[in-house]
Amino acid sequence: MSNAYWEHFEHKADIGVRGFGNTLAEAFEQAAVAMTSVVVDISLVQATTSISIACSDDDNDALLYDWLNALIYEMATRKMLFCKFEVSIDHGKLEAAVYGEAIDIVRHQPCVEIKGATFTELAVYQEGQQWVAQCVIDV
Repeated sequence: MSNAYWEHFEHKADIGVRGFGNTLAEAFEQAAVAMTSVVVDISLVQATTSISIACSDDDNDALLYDWLNALIYEMATRKMLFCKFEVSIDHGKLEAAVYGEAIDIVRHQPCVEIKGATFTELAVYQEGQQWVAQCVIDV
């Protein structure tokens, strides 16, 4: 049974996102859900289109930073929102299929624009049997 979930945490000017999971990949998936939930009620987004994202770094913190910024780039350039994330991580190589749809301003009612993931409070670690992936998002 998965214990994957996400949360936001307070930061002075921006918004912290934190993902939890039984695996590193699950924690990264949940961090992506938390980030998307800053913009929109994720339940309003349909998984009609999939795209692939790949990035790599031997440092898990840097890999999380790269992953979230790759998602932000895809959201901005494709004018899409994502609701489902399937991540695999093997020896510092992240491969993901992300699912979503084109932004519909009326239906989705996005509330902020994300500028990027930051190094502020960037951390990926294991707490007992659970992985945690977090950082502050610049909005």
